[in-house]
Amino acid sequence: MADVLVVQSKVHEYVKRKGMNMAGDFAAALSKEVATLIERAAKRAKANGRKTVRPDDL
Repeated sequence: MADVLVVQSKVHEYVKRKGMNMAGDFAAALSKEVATLIERAAKRAKANGRKTVRPDDL
């Protein structure tokens, strides 16, 4: 994957606050999931004739 869409240090802090540890490749996998969500939201917005993604597109 070319672009990292999450801030690894912030994800790590959040995971730590949950009392968990984070694998080294977790942030990259999470970034991939975020990209998938964005792709789906963009397709939905486009299908509805918009160029702006909105929270309800998620």
